[in-house]
Amino acid sequence: MGGGGDFTVTLTKKEVVEAMLPMQEHCLLILSKSGKPHVSRCDNVDSSGPLVYFFSCCFLERMPYSSFSPSISVSQINETLPINPLLISSTNSHSLFFLFSLHLCFLLTHIHKYNSYLEITGGGGDFTVTLTKKEVVEAMLPMQEHWLPLSNLDLLLPPVDVSVFFCYKNPHDQSVNGRHGFSFGSMVGALKIAMSQALVSYYAFSGEVVSNSAGEPELLCNNRGVDFMEAHADVRLENLNLYNPDVSIEGKLVPKKENGVLSVQVTELKCSGVVVACTFDHRIADAYSANMFLVSWAEMAQSKPLSVTPAFRRSLLNTRRPGSYDPSFDNMYVPISALPPSKAPQPSADPLMSRLYYVTAEQLSLLQMLATSKSSSCKRTKLESLSAFLWKMVAKSADLDDDNKKICKMGIVVDGRRRLSSGDEDKAAAMANYFGNVLSVPFGEKIIDELKEKPLSWVGDAVHEYLEGAVTREHFLGLIDWVEAHRPEPAVAKIYCSGSNDGPAFVVSSGQRFPVSKVNFGWGRPALGSYHFPWGGEAGYVMPMPSPVRDGDWVVYVHLLKGQIELIETEAAHVFRPLTPEYLKLA
Repeated sequence: MGGGGDFTVTLTKKEVVEAMLPMQEHCLLILSKSGKPHVSRCDNVDSSGPLVYFFSCCFLERMPYSSFSPSISVSQINETLPINPLLISSTNSHSLFFLFSLHLCFLLTHIHKYNSYLEITGGGGDFTVTLTKKEVVEAMLPMQEHWLPLSNLDLLLPPVDVSVFFCYKNPHDQSVNGRHGFSFGSMVGALKIAMSQALVSYYAFSGEVVSNSAGEPELLCNNRGVDFMEAHADVRLENLNLYNPDVSIEGKLVPKKENGVLSVQVTELKCSGVVVACTFDHRIADAYSANMFLVSWAEMAQSKPLSVTPAFRRSLLNTRRPGSYDPSFDNMYVPISALPPSKAPQPSADPLMSRLYYVTAEQLSLLQMLATSKSSSCKRTKLESLSAFLWKMVAKSADLDDDNKKICKMGIVVDGRRRLSSGDEDKAAAMANYFGNVLSVPFGEKIIDELKEKPLSWVGDAVHEYLEGAVTREHFLGLIDWVEAHRPEPAVAKIYCSGSNDGPAFVVSSGQRFPVSKVNFGWGRPALGSYHFPWGGEAGYVMPMPSPVRDGDWVVYVHLLKGQIELIETEAAHVFRPLTPEYLKLA
């Protein structure tokens, strides 16, 4: 009777079910010719009652997550049930309609009972991720509800979310808190307990962002909690296409944050490997802050004391009285009201794509040598050298004649913690633990022709030159004062608003402090850890991080236009090599 597919439906019982109490012959049913359910009246229902078939399969566990939305359609039900509603019969058509209505009502009124078995759409790729459980994890200890204002540097961030994920091999040979042979359930249990403990100190991740009377975002520290999801993916770790996170990571293994500040998803793979992923509100934390939390979470899971206690002292980033700033900030940052209206994307526009590469230590040393001119007093850093190389590549991708005179921009994210505390040991200790955004995004702009024709050492000098002015205490104090002068008007880094009409633009953010090896929850170090930030803007984004398998190598997350990636893979394949299971020693 079930036939087809990968399961069998067995008819086990057939009987007539009547209403318990006598009733007037009418009913309300869910019925729509267009496929959308609604309530309407049906007269003269056969009082003998509908025939109900009981089947030996739990269809609710097979329904996709999207089927539980209020806009669920009849066609969706038909496509996802392992039974055909037409198999259900009655003595006349009215009873058939009534039964079908009863069938749909049963589904729609039992959603919450079965919400631990919802299938989520994968969004491409060749595997499916099934959400098996979702709950909210709160801080273990109660807290006094209070408001935490965002700093001036927090206010420079738009409302975007950042994701980070860690892949672990089959951990059954390891131990959690000294116990061997643990299951996925015990691993998730350890993660939840550790999360609840870590949120006591990192209470900002347990709150929610709301607007104050001036329209600015503030953090309500109310222990709202963290959305914590468990899932299963029918794919082995070594078969994940990590080189193309657009199909393997996005929409599948990293959660989409819907509420609060932080969301977590823990996914069990077919090989019993595990992926632990987080998505957080960038307005509340930069990568430095998120890294602190990740290490503390892992320490809690191993019953270790916290090596770092976060500080939320906004007074560390107070404005000066009177405030002052260099006019150059007007070229780096812009009030949102001064931005031109956004243009609708053109159908033929080059899409942004995400890729994961690795760059060997030998290639980084070679780039560093080529990016350092003979007249330089010091060697260019590896970050400056790789950024200069990418700047040339991105400029070269604009190969049309009328583009050669355009400007190509590149920004580099600078962390201000050490800069703001220079010379003050007490402030240095406080800033080292500061939780929040302490970032600036200076950028350089050069004519495309120059970037294409000049040697890498010339480009390296250009990168070093525009960075020099942003790695000082005065730069960050001036930026804080600039924001204060424009409040409550929101502002943003100008390079994030640069689009293809202005010439290519992208930002490089150093992830060299990414603590991959320290995010060990008790079952070993990650086989891979990476940030994932397809942020949705027009400018590209690149983040190099330390390799988990070879000292000196970098794993590089690249989010650039399709044409730019194609050129890099054609002309710089010896530098940017696709991240493969073989390199990560997964195969």
